Amino acid sequence: MNTVPLTTSTGAPVADDNNSISVGERGPLTYDNHYLFEKLAHFNRERIPERIVHARGTGAYGTFTLTKGLREYTIADFLQTVGQKTEVFMRISTVGGGQDSSDYARDPRGFAIKFYTAQGNFDLVGNNTPVFFLSDPIKFPDFIHSQKKDPRTNLPNPAAAYEFWANHPQSLHQITILMSDRGIPYSHRHIHGFSSHTLSLWNDQGTRFWVKWHFKTNQGIKCLTNEEAAKMPPFGAQKDLVESIERGEYPSWTVKLQIMTEEEAKHYRLNPFDLTKIWPHRDYPLIEIGTLELNRNVDNYFAETEQAAFAPSNLVPGVGASPDKMLQGRLLAYQDAHRYRIGANANQLPVNAPKCPVHHYQRDGAMAGMGPVKGSCNNQDGSVNFYPNDRTGEGAPAPMPQVGAPPMPVLEQAWIKPHDTSDQDHYSQAGDLFRLMNENQKQQLANNIAAGLVKASPSAQKRMLEQFQKADADYAHRVKAAMSKLDR
Repeated sequence: MNTVPLTTSTGAPVADDNNSISVGERGPLTYDNHYLFEKLAHFNRERIPERIVHARGTGAYGTFTLTKGLREYTIADFLQTVGQKTEVFMRISTVGGGQDSSDYARDPRGFAIKFYTAQGNFDLVGNNTPVFFLSDPIKFPDFIHSQKKDPRTNLPNPAAAYEFWANHPQSLHQITILMSDRGIPYSHRHIHGFSSHTLSLWNDQGTRFWVKWHFKTNQGIKCLTNEEAAKMPPFGAQKDLVESIERGEYPSWTVKLQIMTEEEAKHYRLNPFDLTKIWPHRDYPLIEIGTLELNRNVDNYFAETEQAAFAPSNLVPGVGASPDKMLQGRLLAYQDAHRYRIGANANQLPVNAPKCPVHHYQRDGAMAGMGPVKGSCNNQDGSVNFYPNDRTGEGAPAPMPQVGAPPMPVLEQAWIKPHDTSDQDHYSQAGDLFRLMNENQKQQLANNIAAGLVKASPSAQKRMLEQFQKADADYAHRVKAAMSKLDR
């Protein structure tokens, strides 16, 4: 038995390192998650200056055009009238590797979009997969540590990755996607994008709707096998996107939503805020609302793509968050990462600055007063720097209660405590995905998993095979057979 206690950075014993404190199973996280905040804040400061995750990325400007007005669902200014156009900046990236890694790693792809709306910037920070490995942010630093290079050898270590996954069955759905034939996209143009998280919309009646965003590539899905990827230049996906835009072959995505009412969410058979689960389309069909097109390359990679700062907390009136626990952790972690990596005034950089006027009471900090937006070029000038004040009738900014989100009740009798997910169904959707694959896709999946799993400990192998068995017996059989061939 382990007699060495896990502690906080100040030596206090930790009671639970697997579960954040939440208001019941489907409720939000609470502000007394001090240990979660410590882990995320320290994690954000582990590397400088490149991003810890999503370090290798490519960005471009473009336009979002609305083809279906959403007035009945939201007061969001940019989602009202058919034909509305909103300028965007989008960054597509790998996740695990650094700037020196390849565009063709078997890895999810970050799919982040900054909408420059008339009421501020809305950042949709998603991936090319509809789910993620985890549903609780307290494990995110541990997950990334297990996927990055070994701390002793500084080399990739598949055994560490599978050891983590063996202990977290909630990762199985995303593992099944990552190790499938879609695990290595051919280019940034040939991927779908997803909010992954459940977000919210609310209308002028104060009615809230839960939504998932989908971006379907109009270029078609195109992927590579391990053997094909090994022959590609490490910068090939970046080159492909830049050159396609230069040629005037602008990549585009059809934008669709899934929409669920608050009442439906209360009784839905799945937790609609669990990032490891999809909403089946048969229950919530996709609704087409627009088109996103990339049509202009950056002028300076560092100033724009490298310094672009996306954060799920960048929301606008009519668009909000949800009790999705991973999302709640990111609401804090992403802005904190940008303040550390770029500085307190990261949002004054041109690529991050909104196109609308900015008025607030924040002052000073590194690089203050560098932004292009009126009001930010002179460190917010010499006007009053606190609120409330006696000058709001003379032009000093004041809150606008009418744009506030409607109140959201918490679950009745919800106990505020670490919420364990070990008894939940982490297998059905992974099994459903496996059964959708054809024979070749199933064998690719098994071979890709076996190549890494065979290097893991016998204990991790056993636990992973048990997970595959719970998803589908054939899934486990194929992986085990593929491992046996590699052992010979």
